[in-house]
Amino acid sequence: MAVLAECPICHKKQSLRNRLCGCGEDLVKAKKSSRVRFWINYRLPGGKQVRKIEGDGFDLTEAKAAEGKTRSMKAENRILDIKPEAKMSFKELAEWYLKLESVKALARYPILTINLNSFNQVFGDTVVNHLKPVDLENYQAKRKCQGQADSYIDQQIAMARAMINKAFDNDIVSGDTIKIFKRVKKLLKGDSNARDRVLTSEEFTRLMDALPFHTRAIVATGYYAGMRRGEVINLTWDKLDLKKRIISLEATDTKDREKREIPICDELNKILEKIPKAIHSEEIHKNHVFLFKGKPIRDIRTSLTNACEKAEIPYGRRTKDGFVFHDTRHCFNTNMRKAGVPESVIMKITGHSTREMFLRYDSVDSQDTRKAVDQMEGFLKSVDQNVDQAPLKATKG
Repeated sequence: MAVLAECPICHKKQSLRNRLCGCGEDLVKAKKSSRVRFWINYRLPGGKQVRKIEGDGFDLTEAKAAEGKTRSMKAENRILDIKPEAKMSFKELAEWYLKLESVKALARYPILTINLNSFNQVFGDTVVNHLKPVDLENYQAKRKCQGQADSYIDQQIAMARAMINKAFDNDIVSGDTIKIFKRVKKLLKGDSNARDRVLTSEEFTRLMDALPFHTRAIVATGYYAGMRRGEVINLTWDKLDLKKRIISLEATDTKDREKREIPICDELNKILEKIPKAIHSEEIHKNHVFLFKGKPIRDIRTSLTNACEKAEIPYGRRTKDGFVFHDTRHCFNTNMRKAGVPESVIMKITGHSTREMFLRYDSVDSQDTRKAVDQMEGFLKSVDQNVDQAPLKATKG
């Protein structure tokens, strides 16, 4: 049993004797400025580790006193007779989690709520520490039999796991519950769900002609600006500058919580200029760019499905060569790369933080591979010509 010091920078919990954290932070100075949080580290019978914070956690004297008290409790076999999650149901835990301001601020909050509700349809009344790995495996099988996609089932469990991790960080559940979720394997393997559907120029023209006016500008924005669906449909006039031809997204507007500026090309500018600003809609909706009958557009699947049918373009994630709105982002990445734009510039526009994620949105097609072979052939011919034209060295005879 010991008191641990938590680095205020990397949050690693470590020995009080450490003067310097592995991340480079001076722990001695951090303690003097009361920036170090202290934890009590001990083990339950069976070797299971528990970390418990005392008070606000920044007073070393209180932490050491609490450690002494904990030692006494352990000696008397009274330590943690009941684990914190022993009486809490998943429904109660979800209610706590979804009320956190830090969680409410997440761009994925609506999706998070939907996924946790789906999870709690099965486990809502289950006491948290009663869950077993087999229960989650059965959940996967049940949802799969109901026709849900592997990626969606994995998403439900992943978001429940995120909730559990948050609860563990706040000393609401023990590490045992985290282990349950870690032992369950994903249904989706690797990048098997990665999409590579990119519209040809001719397909895009047909699609735009088939779309109704109120949906056409949304699809065009995704195609010409590479923006995510949520970034497009929530776009407001104060973020759109048609004179400077810039879309300015705040950190709260983006998935990765980073500000982004997206230049507007000529074609997109022509389309956006035709959108009338709201006059008769409710005051709270007037600032939205994309409206239908005075209200913000939230879902374009029906319009897109019908337009794809008219344009003779397969639609849907589970349809062979099927197209969905998110594929406009693939189109943007791929077209930019083919145009010779550097990867770093494309990533800056789209908001991809890693090259690995960028490559998932950059589709290589038969034209790319044909061009690569032609380039190789041209290179080999130039090498052969250089060899043939090289002067022969004189030999002694």
